[in-house]
Amino acid sequence: MIRVPLRPLAHILAVRSSGGNPDDIEKQNVNQRYIAYTDLTQKRAERRLFFVGIMFLISFVLVCARMTVLASSEVSSVLTEVSPSNLISQRSNILDRNGNILATNLPTFALYARPQVMIRPQLAVKKLIKIFPDLNAKKMLIDFTGQKTFLWVKDKLSPEQRQAVHEIGEPGLMYGPREMRLYPNGRFASHVLGGTRFNNQSATNADMVGNAGVEATFNNYLSDRADEGKALQLSLDLSVQAAVENILGGSMNIMRAKGATSIVLDVITGEIITMVSLPDFDPNNRQIEFAGDNANNNPLFNRAVQGVYELGSTYKVFTVAKALDLGLVDPETEIDVFRKTNILGTEVRDDHYKVPKLSVTDILTESSNVGTATLAAKIGKNNQISMLKDLGLFHPTEVELIEAKGITPLKPKKWIDSSTVTISYGYGLSMSPLHLAVAYATLINGGFKVTPTILKQDNKDLGRRVISAETSNQLRKILRSVVQRGTATLGNVEGYEVGGKTGTANKQKVGARGYDNDRVVSTFVSFFPVKSPRYVLLVSFDEPSYRGGKEKNERSAGWTAVPVAAEIIKRIAPLLNLRPSFDTDQVVQLDR
Repeated sequence: MIRVPLRPLAHILAVRSSGGNPDDIEKQNVNQRYIAYTDLTQKRAERRLFFVGIMFLISFVLVCARMTVLASSEVSSVLTEVSPSNLISQRSNILDRNGNILATNLPTFALYARPQVMIRPQLAVKKLIKIFPDLNAKKMLIDFTGQKTFLWVKDKLSPEQRQAVHEIGEPGLMYGPREMRLYPNGRFASHVLGGTRFNNQSATNADMVGNAGVEATFNNYLSDRADEGKALQLSLDLSVQAAVENILGGSMNIMRAKGATSIVLDVITGEIITMVSLPDFDPNNRQIEFAGDNANNNPLFNRAVQGVYELGSTYKVFTVAKALDLGLVDPETEIDVFRKTNILGTEVRDDHYKVPKLSVTDILTESSNVGTATLAAKIGKNNQISMLKDLGLFHPTEVELIEAKGITPLKPKKWIDSSTVTISYGYGLSMSPLHLAVAYATLINGGFKVTPTILKQDNKDLGRRVISAETSNQLRKILRSVVQRGTATLGNVEGYEVGGKTGTANKQKVGARGYDNDRVVSTFVSFFPVKSPRYVLLVSFDEPSYRGGKEKNERSAGWTAVPVAAEIIKRIAPLLNLRPSFDTDQVVQLDR
């Protein structure tokens, strides 16, 4: 590019010769150069605007064409490709043995706040407190007016609550999609089901994880989407569970007990038909504030598997079973008994002493401490330990509940002669109610080891033999006599032959040595029908105190646990498809 000089020499000489100013030449040339540059720039801008306009026009035409195609397409052709039945929930359902839903999922929303975009935080707090009384208004106001940019308000909302929040009209209150766990039966089977909580929460999603019960034990199975939502089926029977819980709950209030538990167990398959622990909780709202330092009183505590107790005279059957199995005695063998005596260096008393001799059958029927301790001395320490070990009373149960893991019966560190004596009639060895129920099932089902399970079983092989079939048959007859004429006569149920054993154990004093006579655990372990046992029923009350028209409070199992068990059997036997049987020896002739 050749640039023209601003002060050409020829032009300067010509101006000077004519008497003009040479600087005017430079100004004129600068002005001409500026005009030329402006024209060039304007032409370039016009070309660029033309090309940009063409691109916008093409884009507009393409967008309009696409919108026309979408508007004219058939919506139904897209929707038919996605069926709601093919959508997989985040967590599988839990069913009872009959297919009734125990736990399922419900689409819902979580409520969170973005304080930086809130318009009236004070008013929002005031109205939120009316919807959610459990929230802390003072803390929430500080959060809403502080420097936080995000905070959770509620992790799940009911449809009514969401509508109420929506009516507040606060743009800083927002919703995140959730799938909440729903337990449609409320408190029923709460300790078995456990509960869930949200994990890894974000505004758009949150994982559900089990935090107790089968929800925790089978968390991986329930959350595995590869199974396409296949349900987990438990051994529980919802109708039986409801009946037992209702009866036990009402009885617990009448007995003024601080707690209660009940188990119904299939003696062949080991299936747990019901498991009740009171007090209980609603798994739909598992957050429970517990005031106190005794975990046993916490409603979240599962007494059936976590609680370990000395269960009194219910242990006596173990000693009698071993003595019978060793052939040392038979049911009619008579044993010398005393009101008070010394056995293996330990003083033993019979508070209900009647006669100087009792048969082995009557030792259990009358619940004789002296008679049982005498048999324990006969079988010896090693045979006693072997028997209890074979029944699974030295190890945790294998039931599929996370709470049961590591719950081992408490046995003496050193098994001395006094241990042999006291354990024979229920002191010195603490176990869970489930341990006891499983041991009884093993003894009365023909002598085969039972493994408890909370899952429905289609077929299950018998366990190894623990006692002989003859010993098991003898025990059934002896335990039947306990209900017919012994300490459990209130346990008779018309149409159903019931056998069982009572146990009333004093609890240890708090902060002191020895036992408290006013605080007991009353237990009755029964089974039915006697001739062909199908189920074991355990009922236990923690610190009952029942007057029932008497001058003094009754705490013994015969007056507390036994009548409750009879009422339960009367209610649940038809639900378990057990037909009543009646004595037909006497036929009544009707007049025509």
